[in-house]
Amino acid sequence: MKRGWVIALGFVLAGTPAYRAARAADHADGPAASADPSADITDVFAWMSPDASKLYLVMDLVRNATAASRFSDSVQYVFHTTSRAKFGDPPGPEVDVICEFSTAQKTQCWAGQRTYVTGDASGLDGIMSADRKMRVFAGLRDDPFFFNLAGFKETGRDVADAASGLTFDAAGCPQLDATTASALVTQLQTAPGGGPPVDNFAHFNVLSIAIALDKSLVTQNGPIVSVWGSTNRQ
Repeated sequence: MKRGWVIALGFVLAGTPAYRAARAADHADGPAASADPSADITDVFAWMSPDASKLYLVMDLVRNATAASRFSDSVQYVFHTTSRAKFGDPPGPEVDVICEFSTAQKTQCWAGQRTYVTGDASGLDGIMSADRKMRVFAGLRDDPFFFNLAGFKETGRDVADAASGLTFDAAGCPQLDATTASALVTQLQTAPGGGPPVDNFAHFNVLSIAIALDKSLVTQNGPIVSVWGSTNRQ
């Protein structure tokens, strides 16, 4: 079992016990995750449609995936959601959106106990549940993550060079003046020495599970919804 935090998202909208959680959300893992790429989460995304009628969920897996990459037939891919009436309230019970795959890559997904869909979800239109409340796509896609590696490394060097002159608060956070903070942010957004940043994930692919849900499936306890993702192997 792998452990590590995923992305947790909270925003305003107008599992089975036989599996153990394996959590990750990054693009460069340790040996255990690298040895099991079909269960290795690179990113989890969630957002609303412009009319606030649908929730979109995306889980990307397998750093630098190829046409030969496959979803595992022994892993559950899970979006965990909770909802609440307002910020600060305790969340209601989880409503999980779960997807599984056969060795032939046939998909089956559930949204709580109410909605189910199965079939070949690799086409551009994906597959739609009978109640038309859930559409699922699953297949190879361009990695949407943007990472300016050279700018990030240069920023790290700048911080290391300035470390001896920094002061820190009680939480261990460095105290930066506005000029220094602005310079570091600028370096993160540009190439070393200036110029456009370079996306080091350009032309890399991932296996992606993309789901469009009717928001009523996950808002039984209120309009504030939190989302996190996990992969769970028997």
